[in-house]
Amino acid sequence: MRLSKKSIGASILAVLILLGLAFGLGQHYGVAGDEDITSELVGNRLEEAKELTTSKYFYTNTGAYENDREFYGLKLPFTNKKFIVSYDGIIHAGVDLTEADISINGDKIQVKLPKAKILSHEIDSDSVKVFDEEASIFNQVKVEDYSKFSNEQKKTAEKKAVDKGLLEEAEKQAQQAVEDLLNMDPEIHENYQVEVRF
Repeated sequence: MRLSKKSIGASILAVLILLGLAFGLGQHYGVAGDEDITSELVGNRLEEAKELTTSKYFYTNTGAYENDREFYGLKLPFTNKKFIVSYDGIIHAGVDLTEADISINGDKIQVKLPKAKILSHEIDSDSVKVFDEEASIFNQVKVEDYSKFSNEQKKTAEKKAVDKGLLEEAEKQAQQAVEDLLNMDPEIHENYQVEVRF
């Protein structure tokens, strides 16, 4: 497996969301400052982004599946089935902004973000290749075998991604993204100090 430059693109999606929300903030608050900035208003703008993807983990994996039917713990002869699968995957990590806690104290806007988590995990179906598939007439390869194997492989890939710092990178990027988002609003940038933490 390989870890991509997680901040690349972490991205194009995040930038697009930021630009959209920044425009929304300007429309909602008004650059003339005709409406007071409240924690509810800031929270509402953040919640529009819902789950903010800030880090991605690309990988290629090859895994082997093998199964024999058993009788009282003994493998039965001529019941072996196996296959080897190669595929590409992508894991998205980020934060759920609907769970952000916002407070305003004087000229300081404080945002407490929830811990980053894995938001989605996709396998590129076009990249899937099956090698060395074998089965017996007594133990055929079924769709359920592929499904179970895929779920197990996803869990393994997610653990490796987390071990390589995926969630830490997602939190770092999310912190910067939210700071940039709020400071893009002139009313906030000119009158408030934004503090984002976990």
